[in-house]
Amino acid sequence: MTNEKTAYQKYEEQLKKAKEEPARPRLLLHSCCGPCSTAVLEQLADVFDLTVLYYNPNIYPKAEYERRRDELFRLLEQLGQVSYVELPYREEEYYQQVKGLEELGERSKRCYQCYLFRMEQAASYAKEHQFDYFTTTLSISPYKNSAWINEIGKELEQKYGVSYLFSDFKKKGGYQRSLELSKQYQLYRQDYCGCVFSWEKRRKE
Repeated sequence: MTNEKTAYQKYEEQLKKAKEEPARPRLLLHSCCGPCSTAVLEQLADVFDLTVLYYNPNIYPKAEYERRRDELFRLLEQLGQVSYVELPYREEEYYQQVKGLEELGERSKRCYQCYLFRMEQAASYAKEHQFDYFTTTLSISPYKNSAWINEIGKELEQKYGVSYLFSDFKKKGGYQRSLELSKQYQLYRQDYCGCVFSWEKRRKE
């Protein structure tokens, strides 16, 4: 398993290599929401030709999914020069992915399956549309297991033949920067992770 220090070193090496390319490499960035995307986009926009992918059928309810999507797309419209695409919201596919894990808590194997579910769609889309790299904003959150995220990314790189951009975007003040930029752009910040299980936990609290 790639630890956080190794992953960040790998990330810096990949950025350096990308900057040396005669043309900016194409990167597909899976995004969970606008706030998590802010600081990530700031880091990557000058290095890559970016397309943001919104694929999060884990988010419950659908109105919340749409609110997060709309905030993300509003941010991207303000920033400009970043393409974006949305894949269909099929929540039944998410529930199938975590079947049998419903009773597990936050940061459990259920969350691992959720990362895998969304990142695999990103890797598949990246291969189909001939991107040079793919990655996800998920690692900017201090509540997400970046070691799992990078482990999954590495496995998907081998499976789909598209380079995975290693990441631990919360490093070097990345998460704090996302809070500052979210405030600057007046973005809606959700108070639960997204799935029905985290929604129910938050409601009980």
